[in-house]
Amino acid sequence: MLLGGWTQAWMSVRMASSGLTRRNPLSNKVALVTASTDGIGFAIARRLAEDGAHVVVSSRKQQNVDRAVATLQGEGLSVTGIVCHVGKAEDREKLITTSLGPYNVSKTALLGLTKNFAAELAPKNIRVNCLAPGLIKTRFSSVLWEEKAREDFIKEAMQIRRLGKPEDCAGIVSFLCSE
Repeated sequence: MLLGGWTQAWMSVRMASSGLTRRNPLSNKVALVTASTDGIGFAIARRLAEDGAHVVVSSRKQQNVDRAVATLQGEGLSVTGIVCHVGKAEDREKLITTSLGPYNVSKTALLGLTKNFAAELAPKNIRVNCLAPGLIKTRFSSVLWEEKAREDFIKEAMQIRRLGKPEDCAGIVSFLCSE
């Protein structure tokens, strides 16, 4: 019986991820997606807007926000944008060149914050979720997969057949945002 419940839950997530569920499950919702002008964040912003939410994209640079908003609005999606500085570009580069340790620590801290905010905001009918996808093929992680030999080493070490894509994350986030 336990396995049956797990299978049913997994099928629900797979259907949501692939867009096979009902249309506009996020209508009348607003989603603020940080770091959402490229990569995973952009894919998530697009999917949430496709599923009916009004999406607010954010980035450190106005030009990135403008580009993302123009692209998504050009697709007929309900999107606005705001500049939000969450760090410096040189610091991000430094994180990449040191195998991503401090970055991973910050993500672990984010999991703790998510748990606390979820409990605190639940009585106000505000849902808080966090996605921890592992290695996704983005510009940020390119140092780990640009060279085929390095990518193969990473996949073997992680015991995976392929690296994730930003779009892989988008459907899961949409599912978490739906009823």
